[in-house]
Amino acid sequence: MDTEIFDTVARVFEFVGVGAMAVGIVVATVLAIRSWVGSRDGARAFKTLRDSIGMVILLGLEILVAADLVRTVTSTPSLTDAIVLAIIVLIRTVLSFSLQVEIEGVAPWKRALLTSPQLMARAAAARKKDAE
Repeated sequence: MDTEIFDTVARVFEFVGVGAMAVGIVVATVLAIRSWVGSRDGARAFKTLRDSIGMVILLGLEILVAADLVRTVTSTPSLTDAIVLAIIVLIRTVLSFSLQVEIEGVAPWKRALLTSPQLMARAAAARKKDAE
C-alpha cells in the first residue's frame, strides 16, 4: 500500500516536470513573439526564446530528478537501483550545469567572484547593447 502512494507521488512529479517543460515552451514562444513584435529585433527575440527555454528545461530537469529520488528511495533498495539513480542524476546535473552556463554566460565559480555592483553593471550593459 505504501509503495503505491510513493509510486503515485513519483508519477505526479514526472507529470509536473514534463508539463512544466511543455507549458514553459509555449510561454517562452509567446514571450519571444512579444519581444519581436515590440522591438522588431530578431536577435533579441531569439535570445529571449533561448534563455526562456533553457530556464524551463532546468526547472523540468529539477522536478524529474525529484521524481527519480522519490522512486528510488521508496523502492526496495538494490545496488542496481542506486547506480541507475546516480547515472540519471549525473546526466541531468551535467545538463543543468551546461544550460545554466549557457543562459548566464559565466561559470558558477566565476559568478561567485563577482560582486553585486559588477553583476548590475553587466546586466545594464547587456540591456544597453540589446536596446541598440
